[in-house]
Amino acid sequence: MQSIYVFADFTFQVIGPVILLLGFGYFLFQKRYVTDDFVQQASRLIFNFALPALLYVNISQADLHVLLNLKSISVAISATLMVFILSIVFVSYKVIDRNDKGVIVQAIFRANMGIIGLAYCANAYGQAGLAFAAIYMGFLTILYNVLSVSVLNIFQNQQTDIIKILKGIITNPIIIAIVLGMISAGFNIKPISIVSTSLAYIAQLTLPLALICTGASLTFTTLGKYWKLVTIATVGKCVIYPSLLIAMALLFHIDGMVLGVMYLMAMSPTAAASYVMVRKIGGNHLLAAQIVATSTIISLPITLIGYAILTQFVDLAFII
Repeated sequence: MQSIYVFADFTFQVIGPVILLLGFGYFLFQKRYVTDDFVQQASRLIFNFALPALLYVNISQADLHVLLNLKSISVAISATLMVFILSIVFVSYKVIDRNDKGVIVQAIFRANMGIIGLAYCANAYGQAGLAFAAIYMGFLTILYNVLSVSVLNIFQNQQTDIIKILKGIITNPIIIAIVLGMISAGFNIKPISIVSTSLAYIAQLTLPLALICTGASLTFTTLGKYWKLVTIATVGKCVIYPSLLIAMALLFHIDGMVLGVMYLMAMSPTAAASYVMVRKIGGNHLLAAQIVATSTIISLPITLIGYAILTQFVDLAFII
């Protein structure tokens, strides 16, 4: 009976708010309370200012020695690289159109950690979980960008520009915020009160606005045309990738909050940034959009099922 109550708490307190805000965003867009222009402008605000502020505030106030868990980061990087290689092998034999191959590979490993993953972790663990998730996300974001650019360029027959990749990483507001937050935490540097309070206000915009924009951007208009490819990408992202990552984490005796954050971040659906990147290089952006939308919906019940199974074997130390 107690396990039923724990599962109910997880459903309503961790997953529930995310579902409601995604649904609210979808409703607002369908009723034309928000438009494409609003979503695009709000998304720029989130990724350039609000999300970096959220990451900086939470990391800078945390104990860096506790949160910098190199074992979990190493496991996540290793699992991502394994899935990346396996995905390339799979699509090389099973996907006919070359332009679709890179889109699917990227969709399988590139998780929406910055919005849905962080929302899960904040709901489950509060500020401590959010701070650890931010550092964890920083390392994987660098890897995601390198792998995404490389695989899309390879299958689009374009040359990979290493300098451009490095410049994109160095100038990424999210990476900059994480590094500054780690420096502030490591050297106990605190901004003056007016700055810290303003950053906190900006940070509070992030998760609700980002989830509303994500819900508003969901589209299923061309799903029928690409359903086989979307199914491949969704199964890879929502089942294979998190299963492999968590299996490796358990093999290396990772548990508690660290394992919980790894699970929630891995269960995040395909990142909306994957669509942006595909469109920028002239790839099949319609397929990319369908994968983002479908994985977002499908990941929700799979996250609940995975939680029910995982908690039978290990304590995820949720504070809900």
